[in-house]
Amino acid sequence: MAVYEPSVFQFSRTLACGTFGRVKHATHDGMHLAIKVMKKYNLIKLKQADHVIQEKRLLAQADSPFIVYMSGYAKDEHYIYIVMECVPGGELFTHLRQMRKFKNEQAKFYAAQAGHAIKHIHGKNIIHRDVKPENILLTHQGYCKITDFGFAKLMDPGTRTYTLCGTPEYMSPEVLVNKGHSKPVDWWALGILAYEMMVGQPPFCDDDPMGLYQKVLSCKVYFPKFFDKDAKVLVKKLLVADLSKRWGNLRDGPDQVIGHPWFNGLDVPKLLRCELPAPYKPRMRDEWDLSNFEEEFPDSHEQPKPVTMNDPFADWCH
Repeated sequence: MAVYEPSVFQFSRTLACGTFGRVKHATHDGMHLAIKVMKKYNLIKLKQADHVIQEKRLLAQADSPFIVYMSGYAKDEHYIYIVMECVPGGELFTHLRQMRKFKNEQAKFYAAQAGHAIKHIHGKNIIHRDVKPENILLTHQGYCKITDFGFAKLMDPGTRTYTLCGTPEYMSPEVLVNKGHSKPVDWWALGILAYEMMVGQPPFCDDDPMGLYQKVLSCKVYFPKFFDKDAKVLVKKLLVADLSKRWGNLRDGPDQVIGHPWFNGLDVPKLLRCELPAPYKPRMRDEWDLSNFEEEFPDSHEQPKPVTMNDPFADWCH
């Protein structure tokens, strides 16, 4: 893991904005990078320092071809930086909205990769808690990588956490009723993701939050006639409120999910080596064309405030 001096980065455009910072494209020594830039003062004021330190620690443990790779970190007087590989094809969300819905082969291709990514982090006792199309990026070759570990958490086996977090349409019943949650929330999210990719919208939608929650708790899913039969079986096994029956959480664990018949025909060793031809590739002028990140975010010219209290990021680069 490299420690960088911020002065070595040549920043260009902003790729994404969040509550606590922004992700910017940069180059350094011929490498294209995506750098999460966060103001130390704001993180301390909003009591997010420990949260961000954990995000950095957990992302550093991820080593999967389907998870964005963290190459290092940096800091200066006002900012901290998480340095990651640049995944230039844009968000899966953008491509899904442009195409309205994916064909079965494309949805299967991405769901398999997301399933393997979830298996990988769960093997390290990490739950992501925010798997959704906005947090999945496409490479120029058409493969996908999960990003944004802002809600991720390290969980000891057999324990639960009670923080309400995530995206409403992707929240599992146990999160909504505050009974405590753990790894199964990511398998629920995979079921929502698979459905949304094939239909063009999540299975549970409602303008009224209470109406949405009631639909989630009911677990009643409508499947259009065009929905692949094997995919339907898998989604129904994932979108189960009873954790003793939700696939991914049973005796065979993740292998029951990623070994499901819907994924038959995918050469898994080649998939893990990213050697299978992708059923879809983003339209790009070249390998580093960033035009699939549609929205431009104007840079803030506000002067960052100095950290006058004890700096919790003193060991950020260790």
